[in-house]
Amino acid sequence: MSGRPEILFPLFSSVETLSGIGPKTAKLLVNLEVENARDLILTLPHSGINRKQIDTVDGVVPPQVVTVAVEVQRHHPARGKGRPHRVDVSDAKTSFQLVFFHARADWLAKQLPEGERRIISGKLEAFDNTLQMPHPDYIVTEARASDIRPYEPVYPLTAGLTAKTMTKAMSDALTRIPHLEEWIDPVLIEQEGWPAWDRAVSDAHAPGADNDLLAMAPARQRLAYDEFFAHQLTLALARRNRKRRSGRPSKATGRLQSPVMAALPYTPTNAQQRAIEEIQSDMANAHRMNRLLQGDVGSGKTLVALMALLTAVEAGGQGVMMAPTEILAQQHYHSLRALCEPARVVVEVLTGRDRAAERRAKLKALENGDIGILVGTHAVFQDDVNFADMRLAVIDEKHRFGVSLRMRLGEKG
Repeated sequence: MSGRPEILFPLFSSVETLSGIGPKTAKLLVNLEVENARDLILTLPHSGINRKQIDTVDGVVPPQVVTVAVEVQRHHPARGKGRPHRVDVSDAKTSFQLVFFHARADWLAKQLPEGERRIISGKLEAFDNTLQMPHPDYIVTEARASDIRPYEPVYPLTAGLTAKTMTKAMSDALTRIPHLEEWIDPVLIEQEGWPAWDRAVSDAHAPGADNDLLAMAPARQRLAYDEFFAHQLTLALARRNRKRRSGRPSKATGRLQSPVMAALPYTPTNAQQRAIEEIQSDMANAHRMNRLLQGDVGSGKTLVALMALLTAVEAGGQGVMMAPTEILAQQHYHSLRALCEPARVVVEVLTGRDRAAERRAKLKALENGDIGILVGTHAVFQDDVNFADMRLAVIDEKHRFGVSLRMRLGEKG
């Protein structure tokens, strides 16, 4: 907390400091990854319920949530065990029933006095051609009509956590939102029509219609940009700190790359050649490299990765390529092995399916420097896998919007 501004302290207070949240409920909120007020505030509603008041339920097609002013006509207490207590009510045009199971008659009489008016909100259903509303969500006097929000946000819940508890705690958490100085370019804010951060949070929790729940709604778009911007700044700081740590240059000589290139049945594209040159320039630098090579399937990422791996081997080191699955690891292995034949570079594969004796032989060859390029799954980064001089790690990643290869210089390089 020493590096955190005091204005943010309320946001990082425990959820147990929020209204209606005790130790038991706090444990339930952990299932939603909520441990403090900030976590709760950033748990946005996923849907909403239209509770705008109407004059009558006449013409409403059930089942549907309705909010309507009614006059209480008559109570029909339960006639036996397991039977419901029914209450006849009438709105501006028609009549229907409120239905309650396992409810105390004296409590219902107090909540719904005969001859008085109440505003009720709940799901209207049809049973035996009769309109009824089982256990209304709200029963309030007309003086307290504002207690029912015209559009009620619906939050994610977990077993044992009620919507009422969540809403109460959220209301308290929202009072802790500080007004912060703007950190986004004012021109961008004006161009996009975004509200200030504190207003964006409040608006996101007070949708007025379904459109306010969309990802492109101004409040949500602003918060998404904040999250992305903060993430990028964090990565930039991490990269800056990483670059300050010295590494060893791995300079390309072309000794291995040239025969591989000459044996290709095609000419690399300008984009491939440019990517290769940029990566080799980074590897020759005294700072550590962390690059993301992204492109569609078939765009030539594997060739670019191979040239980087061969650069590591030309510099006297080793390279490793990790794939997310054994099938993909085997595919990379066969592909790289065939491409490396003209250069006589030893390529080997290591997966969790290797037999003990086979694995031991590979690990010994790797530690002795007899393997130039190792391909495999997460097994290549186990504690017993030791490289003679690992210079470059290439990680094959799968993303929602494409595929990429992430390249990192090893701890020794």
